[in-house]
Amino acid sequence: MLRVDHAGELGAVRIYEGQLAGLAVHRNAKATLGQVQHMHHQEVAHLKHFEKTLPKHDVAPTMLQPIWKVAGTVLGLGTALWGPKMAHACTAAVETVIDHHYEEQIVTVRQEGDEELAEKLTQFQSEEVEHRDLALAHGAQDVPMFGMVRGLIEAGCRFAIKVSEKI
Repeated sequence: MLRVDHAGELGAVRIYEGQLAGLAVHRNAKATLGQVQHMHHQEVAHLKHFEKTLPKHDVAPTMLQPIWKVAGTVLGLGTALWGPKMAHACTAAVETVIDHHYEEQIVTVRQEGDEELAEKLTQFQSEEVEHRDLALAHGAQDVPMFGMVRGLIEAGCRFAIKVSEKI
């Protein structure tokens, strides 16, 4: 579980870094840049937490880190180059999957009696939901073929979760 969470936060940091680079070329993206910087800052904090937590639980990071770094950057950059609303569509899709993923983990961790980890996951989940809701409030659903875009990105996220559980 921790390996997957670490991989996910690594991917999120890279998505937002890609979005920051891609949005920089748009004259109408100043507000979105500020929003993405805020989300990036939170994701960096999440990643740092898992970087400290993995060794404490004797868990190795996924061997797929190089792939997730590139994939996250490409996804973030590609959607942001399309424009602020497409960047928000990406965020909405990713954070929807992560919200459900964290919810399942919180239930499991509480059943196992690790309230400290459950509280941290609850905090992170709340921030991911904040990101999703912000993206939806700023036009994520206005992009052409939003349903298809969302579906593709969500499927990619679910694939990354499953693969990171194993490798």
